[in-house]
Amino acid sequence: MSANGTSEMITINLDGNEVEVPKGANAIEAAKLHGKEIPHYCYHPKLSIAGNCRMCLIEMGMPMRDRGTGEAILDEKGVQKIGWGPKPVIGCATNVAPGMHLRTNSETVKEARNGVTEFLLINHPLDCPICDQAGECRLQEFSADHGRGYSRFIEDKNVKPKRTVLGPRVTLDDERCILCSRCVRFSQEVAKDDVLGFVDRGTYSTLTCYPGKELANNYSLNTVDICPVGALTSSDFRFKMRVWFLKRTNSICTESSVGANTTVWSREGKIYRITPRRNDAVNDTWMTDSGRDCFKPYESEDRLTQYTVDGVHQSPEVAAQAAAKLLAAGSVAVVASAHSTVEEQFIVQGIVKETGASVSLVKHEGDGDGILLSEDRSPNLRGALLNGLIAELPGADLSSLSAQVDSGAVKTLLVLHEDLTQLGLSEAQLKTVQIIYLGAFANAVSQVAQVVIPSLSVFEKAGSFVNQNFRLQKFAPAVPGPRGLVAELGVLAMMEAKLREDSLQVLTIEQVWSRMGEGEGAFAGLAWQKIPDEGLKLEAGSLAQLDFVESKNLKYDPATPEAAEALPA
Repeated sequence: MSANGTSEMITINLDGNEVEVPKGANAIEAAKLHGKEIPHYCYHPKLSIAGNCRMCLIEMGMPMRDRGTGEAILDEKGVQKIGWGPKPVIGCATNVAPGMHLRTNSETVKEARNGVTEFLLINHPLDCPICDQAGECRLQEFSADHGRGYSRFIEDKNVKPKRTVLGPRVTLDDERCILCSRCVRFSQEVAKDDVLGFVDRGTYSTLTCYPGKELANNYSLNTVDICPVGALTSSDFRFKMRVWFLKRTNSICTESSVGANTTVWSREGKIYRITPRRNDAVNDTWMTDSGRDCFKPYESEDRLTQYTVDGVHQSPEVAAQAAAKLLAAGSVAVVASAHSTVEEQFIVQGIVKETGASVSLVKHEGDGDGILLSEDRSPNLRGALLNGLIAELPGADLSSLSAQVDSGAVKTLLVLHEDLTQLGLSEAQLKTVQIIYLGAFANAVSQVAQVVIPSLSVFEKAGSFVNQNFRLQKFAPAVPGPRGLVAELGVLAMMEAKLREDSLQVLTIEQVWSRMGEGEGAFAGLAWQKIPDEGLKLEAGSLAQLDFVESKNLKYDPATPEAAEALPA
């Protein structure tokens, strides 16, 4: 690593061409930088090197020098000779060095890959048409690219266990396992739950849990993600949908302030699964099992789907006007939410300025695991700080607001996503004030609210969050919301415009960012289009010194320039 944080580059010879690659990179990653794929199964960029599968065999040579004098040995043309190794080497365990020569597509390499593929397929079942991994199976792909196209094996295949339940969320079809050990290393090195291992030898080797244990940690489904074949399967997703029918959408996990990057897989308005998306500055390539279920509550019968004013169904425009009228009467308090997006919080801050309202925001905490589940169980508490909604770490209840309601200082409440009866206010107190409730689910507050505005989930709208390391990350809508619902950003904007007596009725997310970028602070000069897929580290200033309880992120790739920035102070 150089002084400026970038990797030192060296020159190697890759299939006859001089190319530059980072010093110390392994051959698989070095070749990938120049558009060459070295097939592999056991290698994973975030796990230790095992060298099990031997699929990444390549030829390696170094410039020859005289052992006595150190002088270069030249051929008859005056070119330095290359001393090629007598046998192929595995690319995953070969780190590049200056002057190194690599052959990734020679006849020797092709023959080696053909042999490895033939051995892997000796006992592998021919069940691709019914395998869950079909469409994203590395064995299927590499067999077509590097296999012989026929089998010389005539004996019966060795039959291994099928439909073995390893834990509450993972099912094993062991006859498909190629013994790559990715799942074993992940459990040991990342999840810190050494529960998986191999028993028996040779073609009878079988993956299993240690006696008395099961694969039940909150990261078990990551073993399914990294399994290169169809051996480890998600019990929930198993046999539900072919992956090539599914649409992939970039999203952010809302389970905690870590903000793990995710991919939402959906079809025809229905979400089928959520998987992690690689971001070395946030979550490497992992996510929690519990975070994968965040979409399921939005399929419940408690979901709000109607705009109402005094119990009567209305349009979003009428609901926004009724809400603005209540807010304009004064004596307003806003109960904001750390589950609102950066853009929604910005508009709420505008409403606060127009009404002179007091602002409350409650922190939600739980047990952290020191990996990717933070004690802060909200995705955008830092966004509320940067937007100016709050100036300090919030409390866990609304006792001060309760006193304001009792004294009559507050007569109108704008409540976003929170059930106030769980935070220190009684149902009797709620009946003494006018309430505008904005949220996704029915609760004690929505039942007595004069205006109810249903909200969309993170899977149904676009927006951004600021995670625990003050990294701004955006997400896109994966599925449409319930019929007739619009994003609450538009409804909030209509309410703010009505309060400002502005003719502007609806703001797009790009327009909101235009307003945010014109201001001062962390979002100055930014635009929606400028937020990259991997997120953008914000300057948090003195806010970073607040006593936030943060999880310890995973180890980072030191070759990533942003790695050091992403680590908690």
